[in-house]
Amino acid sequence: MNHILIAYFSPTKTTKHYASLIQQFIGGDLFEIEPTIPYSDQDLDWRNSKSRSSLEMNRLEYRPPIIDKHLDIEQYDVIFLGFPIWWYIAPTIVNTFLKKYDLADKTIITFATSGSSGMGHTIENLKKSSPHCHWIEGKVLNHISDEEIKQWLASLSIKS
Repeated sequence: MNHILIAYFSPTKTTKHYASLIQQFIGGDLFEIEPTIPYSDQDLDWRNSKSRSSLEMNRLEYRPPIIDKHLDIEQYDVIFLGFPIWWYIAPTIVNTFLKKYDLADKTIITFATSGSSGMGHTIENLKKSSPHCHWIEGKVLNHISDEEIKQWLASLSIKS
């Protein structure tokens, strides 16, 4: 049996929906990765090169601050890590989460939401922030049915 954490970043609440489905289908604890300053619609405007999200993604080494919730990460073996895809990778705030907690020897399974792209180079970029984990590239979930999500989760053979 594994103790499962479902950590997610969801500025528009789309990824939150899928994190909740994963919890419903497999169990585990939900944890929202929240920026200290919430993202506005203008911040998320990827068409504006001066928007907050555009500026952050142009500086991949930047780590936006997150709210400290004093998460006891030691109790978890498996972490589902969810986020929207920005510029074909995870937003830099996800790296903030990875750097904040010692995730060595944990299994991390990614899941994402995206308007049009796949995972791109997500895993390669995230591994830089937490290299001593067992990474499993997951799925973009908002283009598949609940039944397909259940099948994907079953294929992972992870029980809470």
